[in-house]
Amino acid sequence: MTTDSQYILESIERGCVMLSDGEFFIDRLMKYFGNGRIRWHVEFRGHRIELTTGQLKKQPTFRRKMLEQAGVLPPQRAGAIYRRWVIDLRKNAIELPWRDRPVDVGFTIDRLASHGDGRWTVEYQGKAIKFTTTKLRRQVSFRKRMLAKAKVLPPQLDPAAYRKWVDWLIQNATETAPQAGDALMTEKSWLDDLPELAGWQNEAPLRETN
Repeated sequence: MTTDSQYILESIERGCVMLSDGEFFIDRLMKYFGNGRIRWHVEFRGHRIELTTGQLKKQPTFRRKMLEQAGVLPPQRAGAIYRRWVIDLRKNAIELPWRDRPVDVGFTIDRLASHGDGRWTVEYQGKAIKFTTTKLRRQVSFRKRMLAKAKVLPPQLDPAAYRKWVDWLIQNATETAPQAGDALMTEKSWLDDLPELAGWQNEAPLRETN
């Protein structure tokens, strides 16, 4: 498999566009949470290059991604200079509004636990996110809180479908604190009960209103 450095060298030999320090200026860096992880979008001359934090930190990988997707090769910088440049870039990154962030199409909670008095805990990948009944039943509140607390944005359902899903969760909630070995609640299990909702993961998210 071709390494980043080999790919760059081969591209140079083929005559790719190499930029100097005075020519390479990105337009902006966008930060967002997707699939529970931080992602970055480097915007450069009309191109949007998606990177993970690790890819952004590694200069060979960063240069390769820019070369593959924007057709230009950023200048080679000394390691310490590049690290400082990336730190400054990340400090000044623009965060996408939560509604504009990519959704986690494979979203599924592990369990809903009831604590009585209208208090609930949604368990998701080792995190416990607390909700009141009101916030759980409001899709906007649910999605915003999951993004804030678990760094994941659930897909948006049709309002009627969301109500059915929440009702199903509440009816099947664990009444006491979760115990080891309890059956996990999966996306498939509630979709089996509500076949009319099948396929919602593939639908484009709709704009929400408060």
